[in-house]
Amino acid sequence: MLDIKEPGFRENVDLMFRRAVAHLDLPPGLARKIQICNSTYTVRFGVRLRGKIETFVGYRAVHSEHMEPVKGGIRYAPEVDQNEVEALAALMTYKCALVETPFGGSKGGLCIDPRQYEEHELEQVTRRFAYELAKRDLIHPAQNVPAPDMGTSEREMAWIADQYARMNTTDINSRACVTGKPLNAGGIKGRVEATGRGVQFALREFFRHPDDMKKAGLSGTLAGKRVIVQGLGNVGYHAAKFLREEDDARIIGIIERDGALMNPDGMDPDQVRAWIGQHGGVKGYQGGEFVEDGRKLLEAECDILIPAALEGVINATNAERIRAPLIIEAANGPVTAKADDILREKGTVIIPDLYANAGGVTVSYFEWVKNLSHIRFGRMQRRNEEAHALLLVSELERLSADKELGWELKPDFKKRYLQGADELQLVRSGLDDTMRMAYQNISEEWHRRPEAGDLRTAAFIVAIERVAASYRAKGL
Repeated sequence: MLDIKEPGFRENVDLMFRRAVAHLDLPPGLARKIQICNSTYTVRFGVRLRGKIETFVGYRAVHSEHMEPVKGGIRYAPEVDQNEVEALAALMTYKCALVETPFGGSKGGLCIDPRQYEEHELEQVTRRFAYELAKRDLIHPAQNVPAPDMGTSEREMAWIADQYARMNTTDINSRACVTGKPLNAGGIKGRVEATGRGVQFALREFFRHPDDMKKAGLSGTLAGKRVIVQGLGNVGYHAAKFLREEDDARIIGIIERDGALMNPDGMDPDQVRAWIGQHGGVKGYQGGEFVEDGRKLLEAECDILIPAALEGVINATNAERIRAPLIIEAANGPVTAKADDILREKGTVIIPDLYANAGGVTVSYFEWVKNLSHIRFGRMQRRNEEAHALLLVSELERLSADKELGWELKPDFKKRYLQGADELQLVRSGLDDTMRMAYQNISEEWHRRPEAGDLRTAAFIVAIERVAASYRAKGL
């Protein structure tokens, strides 16, 4: 393998920002204001665990406050550092602008390997981290709203929400201090699946644009398309599951920590995930051929490659050998800047992370609105919709009883038509609409500025223009 020095994750984000700004007529001072991270708080705190005090290091970066609150996940990983959270906070700014959620960008991280701790120990650490952030308003419904990220889940968000409520006993909106919570703690249906579902909706919208498909050398629909997924965590699992079950795509490859599985006839993500849960990896699963060096499967022939785990998995050392004509970035920053250049030269189309994994923050926005309004979606209108539908169905049934007309209702029509939208259906509808409109804006920019070259640059252009407009409206 060639030893090629590449920029770090933060430098990659800055390179892509500068590439987009080169196509815009922004004053240098405003461009600089948008690019830089406003502030980063570093906290070091001790927790007594297993009879001794352990010291932990955490971060919360605020990239842009052109809109407030700022929004972004908290990740738990041993390799978390300031540069990473600042890069991720910048991506959150552009991502929120792209899908038109009214947030600035933020990100948090804690240097910890959650697999090394018991649940009650993680709760102690999480609550203390939340305390350190909340007392500085770095967790607050109106100022800074975290969410789950790599290494965290709705469990940690419930702990954070409870800790904030204990510190702010009179704040009626305390549940809105964090999103991605369990349903019984103020969460919203569809949040767990949201990022993976957003990947599915993004691919569906791409396949509605024949000119864009032609650039990738693809045609037809998602049905039968060969898909390789890198990382079967929450995002990769849900994306693979929905693409297989609802769009009839074939999941021919699954890459995990201990290796990869390959089956040209396709695999069931549910079965593979269950196997991983029981055995800790994919090795030994009988439904596919085991490949010990899972990274090799990134280079296998397929129609769609979905990197859904870590940053930089597609880089200058393997980009030339990537054979997928279409890559959709379900993870943050899985393609480095140098790899991006190589793939563009090859004609590979990349649906960028900036857009592709925005499903999570979109549904987090819905959850935040739900918490502030103190009512679940659908509660006010669902039965009213059903009552209006019943009027129409009753009249249709009366007419279908007339034998002279010679027509009748299908057996399941009444049941389907009379069902008013519940919270999950409304969330999915809102997410679908958001992903459709965002892609249409990106695609339009892509075709309007052929010199921009790719979807990533087009997405950055759309996002940066919106952030710039917000700053101008503030008088900057």
